[in-house]
Amino acid sequence: MSIFNKKINPSGFAILPFKQPIDRTAIFLMLLLSVLIGLLLLSGDRTAPRVREFTWENKQIGAEDTGFILTFFRPMNHSTVEENLKLEPPLPGKFSWAGRRMAYTLQDPAPYGVTYTVKLAGATDKYFGENSQNKGTPIQPFSSSFRSRDRAFAYIGVQGETESRLMLVNLSSSDSKPIPLTPKDLVVTDFKPYPDSDRILFSATDRSIARTRGTLNQELFTVTTGLNPQSGSETRPPQPAGRIDKLLDSKDYQNLKFDLSADGKIIIVQRVNRRNPGDFSPWILEEKQAPRPLENEQGGDFMIRPDSKSMVISQKQGLAIVPLKPEADPVEFLPKYEQVLGMARDNSAAAYVKYNSDFTRSLFILDNQGAEQEILRIPGSIIAVYFDPRKNQDNQVQRLYCLLAQRLKTESYKEQPFIAAIDLKKEGIRLVGTIKPLLILPNQLDTQISLSPDGLALIFDQSVTTTTPSTVDSPRNDSGQSIATSRLWVLPLLEIPADGSPAKVQPEELPFAGYHPRWLP
Repeated sequence: MSIFNKKINPSGFAILPFKQPIDRTAIFLMLLLSVLIGLLLLSGDRTAPRVREFTWENKQIGAEDTGFILTFFRPMNHSTVEENLKLEPPLPGKFSWAGRRMAYTLQDPAPYGVTYTVKLAGATDKYFGENSQNKGTPIQPFSSSFRSRDRAFAYIGVQGETESRLMLVNLSSSDSKPIPLTPKDLVVTDFKPYPDSDRILFSATDRSIARTRGTLNQELFTVTTGLNPQSGSETRPPQPAGRIDKLLDSKDYQNLKFDLSADGKIIIVQRVNRRNPGDFSPWILEEKQAPRPLENEQGGDFMIRPDSKSMVISQKQGLAIVPLKPEADPVEFLPKYEQVLGMARDNSAAAYVKYNSDFTRSLFILDNQGAEQEILRIPGSIIAVYFDPRKNQDNQVQRLYCLLAQRLKTESYKEQPFIAAIDLKKEGIRLVGTIKPLLILPNQLDTQISLSPDGLALIFDQSVTTTTPSTVDSPRNDSGQSIATSRLWVLPLLEIPADGSPAKVQPEELPFAGYHPRWLP
């Protein structure tokens, strides 16, 4: 029937007859769906809420990973999530929320070499738990896992097949046997691990050259460790241990002290021109760029700051903070101090040494706001300082670990080295340090210590020197003395009382010989 033959009502609209069965069926289904949608809106969505994303799922985290995020498919009742979230083993932390995203920030770095499980069950969604008489819809049970990095360190060997070779020990492995990373024909003198622990930067001299001309012909290399941390969203193919790449030769310049930035992108090397010894200055090596000297910068000891944008270098008038990147702060002078020994990982504070006129040395803490405080004065030496990565509830540094040496009251000048913890506490606006000796060491000042990235252990060496080295290229300490043998020790830091009573920590000797140990980040 044509539309022109349809009935017209008084309002002028056509009245369409529904004579077809399909029309009646469609109307019925529309009404039914409307009723069902109305009932659903009245009763609410009863499907169980779920976790949509967990940022650390199946990841390997390090000390720089401070927290994870859980993202939910719908808004959640915050208190029920916080009450029911379980971490096994426990990791103390605090919660924060932004919409459907929950952040959990760790109070301390996660102990290394541990697999953790995150579980959430019993939490409810937001609107039904808060705005209706029922208790809300329980979440679909969630469980996932992540792992902290392996507890590993590197050192330089001193005996037999390991002599002057860079060695790696993975204490989290089922076989913690030392792995040689460098070949026998390289004499390693120093090294710095990269932040991801997948590589190590080291200086070394070809053994044949070292035997004829000494070790001042050292070149700069990197070597892979075989470790493959997968933090955050980065995924890289694993690299086998022992792959070496040369970064810097020694043809025209001697390469002396070097440092590696916290982000692993900048290397600073002190270099001396072989043709003109008066031409010495720090050089900068950046990724995919040719090495270049830092203009108008001369000085002695230096350390790259944790922000990777500047460095502290000793000069005649004291210390200077020198920019390494255009966006860094301009040059700043610190004429009061002679040495920088340590910096907090978050760049919030640094430890500086001042030489006093009464032949004592003072340890100062200088924060990033410019406030300084003397926390220790000692008649002897301040050799090394590490900031504990574990902080107090106000996110303030609470402890330093130091290698110190106390001057003995003897006719000839002697110092007694020891390892100590210095607890820091605010008293008004003053920062007060309380020293707690942990371990008395043999009468030698060439001991080197290293604090683990999770703050739970110190590793240190005990070298025995000799005046008659077996070969010209035999291992030597920083004083140039030949090392006959050296033992390695681990000092746990779990049982240091907070009430001022004596610490009950005991060192454990490791079953291999070496010196200059350093934990991998």
